[in-house]
Amino acid sequence: MSLDLFRGRYWGVAARGVAMGAADVVPGVSGGTIAFITGIYQELLDSISRIGPHTLTTLWKQGVAAAWRQINGNFLLALFAGILTSIFSLAKLISFLLHEYPIIVWAFFFGLILASVVPIVRHIRDWRWQSWLALMLGVALAILVSEMRPTELAATPSTLFFSGALAICAMILPGISGSFILLMIGIYPQVIAAVHQFQLSALAWFAAGAASGLLLFSRLLSWLMHRFPSVTLSFLVGILFGSLKIVWPWKLATSEMAGLDGEKLAPMMSNVFPAEFASASGQPSHFLAAAVAAVVAVILVLAIEWLSWRHVGNVVQEK
Repeated sequence: MSLDLFRGRYWGVAARGVAMGAADVVPGVSGGTIAFITGIYQELLDSISRIGPHTLTTLWKQGVAAAWRQINGNFLLALFAGILTSIFSLAKLISFLLHEYPIIVWAFFFGLILASVVPIVRHIRDWRWQSWLALMLGVALAILVSEMRPTELAATPSTLFFSGALAICAMILPGISGSFILLMIGIYPQVIAAVHQFQLSALAWFAAGAASGLLLFSRLLSWLMHRFPSVTLSFLVGILFGSLKIVWPWKLATSEMAGLDGEKLAPMMSNVFPAEFASASGQPSHFLAAAVAAVVAVILVLAIEWLSWRHVGNVVQEK
């Protein structure tokens, strides 16, 4: 483990992890989106995909330091330390903001996701029919996810394992939230209960599924990003565009469903215009504040993208 971990770059990686963790707390916002707009998405995929049986071989033959360098350990440690720190420290704050100022918070995330399309599109070099098809498929997938009806699953070892794998795969994809998927398939309350009650068996099955899904899916995505970059990025852009339906700030409840124990699950929500929301709900639409929040998010993303581009340019000039 190198002393580089305590130098400037990894503090920036940890800060990106904090932002990713904050996004992952919110059902509907993906930490993968934050990873992409902050310029670490490819490195994250490549680093995770290096973990495998060959890592144990390197560990056995060359030692801990060589295995650590092979998996880009400093980067992963700094990033996941930031993610975990954020989840445990900011979860209550974000839950409070979502409860007290839901429209403004969702408007901020709407602007964040919309603006994050810009840095991705800049990396798409080839707009052939395959790229356009991938974009449309991405939009369709995100809309399909948004149309899922809440259900409820029993917390068995198999459902926890596959839920963990599915959630982590969704979390890696920009635009699709792992926690939102858990909410839709009905395992979210059981996972949260397992965390609060420290149910080791349930957490172990969920963690095993998440680890398996992360190692396998990151390899697939990393391979696609290197082999078919334009098509893969176009698909991610489509997911981001489609996910805007999920984070639209003004929603009205349309129906409710009963859970396994007879309790009501989260109601289905439909998107409406601000004026219709105010008329039907009797609550203010907060349109001006929401618009300001969305614009601030757009400026923030574009500023991060500009700083990243400037940094890369400076590095190239130095070389």
